[in-house]
Amino acid sequence: MTCASCSNAVTHALSELPGVSDVVVNLLGHSATATVERPDIVTSLTETVEDIGYEAEVITVEPMRVLQPARQTSPADSNGPRRITLSVGGMTCASCSNTVTDVMSALRGVSEVVVNLLGGSATALVERQDITPQLVEAIEDAGYEAEVISSEPIKSTPDDVLEAGPRTISLRVDGMFCSHCPPKVASAIESFGDRVSVLKPITTHTDPILRISYTPVPPAFTIRHIIHAISDSASPATPFTVSVHHPPSLEDRARNMQQKEQRHLLERLVFAVIVAIPTFIISIVYMDLLPSSNARRQWFEAPMWGGNAARGVWAMFFLATPVMFYSAGTFHRRSIKEVWAMWRPGSRTPVRRRFVRFGSMNLLVSTGVSVAYFASIVLLGLSASDAPSSTGRANTTTYFDSVVFLTMFLLIGRFLEAYSKGHTADAITALGKLRPTSALLIVPTSEAREANTPSSRSTSSNTTDVEKGDPERDVLATKPGMKVERVDAELLEVGDVVRVQNGGSPPADGTVVFGDGGAFDESSLTGESRLVKKQAGDQVFLGTISKGGVVDVRVDAIGGETMLDRVVKVVREGQTRRAPIERVADLLTGYFVPVVTLLAVTTWVIWLGLGLGGALPRSYLDIDVGGWVVWSLEFAISVFVVACPCGIGLAAPTALLVGSGLAAKHGILARGGGEAFQEAAQLDIIVFDKTGTLTEGGEPRVTNAEVVEAQATSKWTREVVLGVAAEIESASSHPLAAAIQKYCGDNAAAPQSGSAFEEVPGRGLKARFDALGCTAIIGNEAWMAANACQIDARLAQTLDIWKSEGKSIVLLALSASSDPAYAVVAAFAVADPLRPEAQGVIAHLHGQGIGTWMISGDNEVTAKAVARTVGISETNVIAGVLPHEKAEKIQWLQQVGMKRKQSTWSRIFGKQRLNERCVVAMVGDGINDAPALTAADVGIAIGSGSDVAISSAAFILVTANLNTLLTLTDLSRKVFNRVKFNFFWACCYNVVAVPIAAGVIYPAGNARLPPVWASLAMALSSVSVVCSSLLLKLYRPPSSPSQ
Repeated sequence: MTCASCSNAVTHALSELPGVSDVVVNLLGHSATATVERPDIVTSLTETVEDIGYEAEVITVEPMRVLQPARQTSPADSNGPRRITLSVGGMTCASCSNTVTDVMSALRGVSEVVVNLLGGSATALVERQDITPQLVEAIEDAGYEAEVISSEPIKSTPDDVLEAGPRTISLRVDGMFCSHCPPKVASAIESFGDRVSVLKPITTHTDPILRISYTPVPPAFTIRHIIHAISDSASPATPFTVSVHHPPSLEDRARNMQQKEQRHLLERLVFAVIVAIPTFIISIVYMDLLPSSNARRQWFEAPMWGGNAARGVWAMFFLATPVMFYSAGTFHRRSIKEVWAMWRPGSRTPVRRRFVRFGSMNLLVSTGVSVAYFASIVLLGLSASDAPSSTGRANTTTYFDSVVFLTMFLLIGRFLEAYSKGHTADAITALGKLRPTSALLIVPTSEAREANTPSSRSTSSNTTDVEKGDPERDVLATKPGMKVERVDAELLEVGDVVRVQNGGSPPADGTVVFGDGGAFDESSLTGESRLVKKQAGDQVFLGTISKGGVVDVRVDAIGGETMLDRVVKVVREGQTRRAPIERVADLLTGYFVPVVTLLAVTTWVIWLGLGLGGALPRSYLDIDVGGWVVWSLEFAISVFVVACPCGIGLAAPTALLVGSGLAAKHGILARGGGEAFQEAAQLDIIVFDKTGTLTEGGEPRVTNAEVVEAQATSKWTREVVLGVAAEIESASSHPLAAAIQKYCGDNAAAPQSGSAFEEVPGRGLKARFDALGCTAIIGNEAWMAANACQIDARLAQTLDIWKSEGKSIVLLALSASSDPAYAVVAAFAVADPLRPEAQGVIAHLHGQGIGTWMISGDNEVTAKAVARTVGISETNVIAGVLPHEKAEKIQWLQQVGMKRKQSTWSRIFGKQRLNERCVVAMVGDGINDAPALTAADVGIAIGSGSDVAISSAAFILVTANLNTLLTLTDLSRKVFNRVKFNFFWACCYNVVAVPIAAGVIYPAGNARLPPVWASLAMALSSVSVVCSSLLLKLYRPPSSPSQ
């Protein structure tokens, strides 16, 4: 796939298959996903793509949903809804991706089709697994290549939930050479009994893949023990080599397809260049540049084989023919398949659509080259049938040289475009390279002796370090009976303990269990350039680099559950979500080929009519054979060749793909894809949550406390009151509750025992203390008012002072058995420190003309105090709202909020619509802000570093630093402006180039655009769009306001 026309062709072909729906073709990713109703449809997906001229391979086939909470599914579930991901080859432009989308969407039972042109992939939702083959068949019928990459069931559990239980893994057993080897492997697996289940056995020695399921219990039973047993089952003379088998990822397959496409184009380009050398010498040098009196020119212009065809023309024929059918053959084959996909018997394409929306760049190129070649054949035949000229000079009017040069320039442009597009997805590729291949595993000495496989190497903790060789600096002591062993990172299990040295990377996500001098560079994941110190209990992540002392890490996540895997998954998902402006490109490219075809034919008819009607001077006719028919045909060929829908189709996806990679590089996950970038580039208002967003939200601290003690004879002493507060807050997970608990524990609280705990979200708690003969409530002022608890004037004055300082208030009130009325016995002021960068970020946003609001469930006085500190106007504070009410306030702002001031150009060329809706972003911690994040035009979730699966957010800031928000707004504008520039340039090129090719400037000095130079212009137009997008890689984030 090279353009939107290609992805459209694949989409259309897949959508036409019965039982296929939700087809999504990713042009840049060279992939496609679709939903199929039945598993047996999967093979038809690839067949369909290949039938329309593209290459396809199935990557995954997944069921749509799992009825049981466990990961394992019964055979009956295999026919449920599934998400199909396909690798689609041959898409070159937006027309291709539109075709793929259409053919996939037309299939019954297929929905949510997304085609990624640059990724060379497509995804779709199918009702049944057996629809998948129809998807492949539909794409192939449309002239593309298709292969199912994955078919995944729709999961009923969120992806971010780590489920305990069996681990499924594929092993590759190399070294088998006869029929006796597979039973040895089976015997080794059977030795583990019920602990290992075989999902796919090895039946022959030519099939080395074994798929098993087991429940690891490290360090007693791991994948290392299984591999060791299989290795030992072979004879010493012919050992087995066992490794973990990973099928190629979507990026790997896309890269392979891109490389295959580049090789395919390069081979034909090299051949065309070789042929172009003698073609240039003969047709340009000898038959044009040399004077007519030159003997060599006269020799080439002399007639040959009895007719009036020149010797040089015959040479051009023999040179151009292999170029026509070999070098340009890729264009002919794909264009024929595209047309055949619409007109084949049984095609479900509406008749009207067959005439008004067809073809891609391949069809235009094929038509232009074919017209030039076959017109030359006709001219050659006419010349060969004439009698030899009396002057000794034969007719030389043909376009064979144009066929050679035109094809060469087209292939140069197509190759450069393919090469450039291959570098737009470097971000995901770079993330994948962050994985270390080995790990230093701490194992019992006995296990190190027993499971010492060829893939591992033990080293004593009392000797030199295995990597650095510096025991004084890089080696931590291990417990007696433990050793450090080097193993493949793929052989780790959850619960293993690994050692991470200076300069090394954790082989998986985990928690530091030993070593307090750790410092990690997390810039590869979060964009944070400063080192992050780690001590026991802190999390470390795969892909980060240790820059401090050696630490031991307990593995918490492996496989596809690490933060790096989730980042890649979110970026990959975001790249399939298209911006609204891309739909405009799809619309244009869908009608582009028919319009250009009509223009080319019209151009030929007009010039021919003018020539035959005598309206043109005779001096215009500068050819000897063919007359006005052939002369006017050259304009039509130029129109076919110069028109380029590729630039229009690639304008948005290339820029957005580079932008999503840049965002990931700076710690921003663009889950919302192109649509999120477009909305973020037009933001009017950003709404901030207070706790955890403007404030650090880590560990709030009690800064002030006042206990109202009764008479000395009373039992309500300070220690007892603090004990009651600590006990009742122990039932809550709220950060304020933890702060009060810690304060009471540090201030000699007397332990108490409560019962009948009740919690009201957003208000407080209630509990009964039978030993004290009272009931206690603790919470905010609204909770006190709801329980008819009065606050005296002196305490109210104190509370006002605390609130004016931006502190949260928590009150404790007791009700004795003899007196049901509640009385306040303690008041606490809890402060959550503001983020140091918050004030600078708010000021920077104001400088950009973006309005800022704050929304909080805290009291109004505290919320306004925080707003004053960070620079948000007090009139822009919404306080005292519950989580579900935040969404309503976001919707209110969208209707009544103030639009951002227009730029000078907007004020000159447009007018402000007073009733235009505000574009509002919500920034929250993604926990209780989910409704507001969903309601906002752009939901921005601040992750804690490991929380990257917040489904309600369009963007996820991996780091909690608010400066990343400035990078997000700035990058979104840069990306969207580049999309508009690309789109403008591509449209202007076609608007200017097509009329010039049609000959509108020919009367002014007989200037025309020959087909050869038209092909060069077309090639440069699409390459320039891709290069323009690649220039985004030079982007540098704005300096933080504090700098």
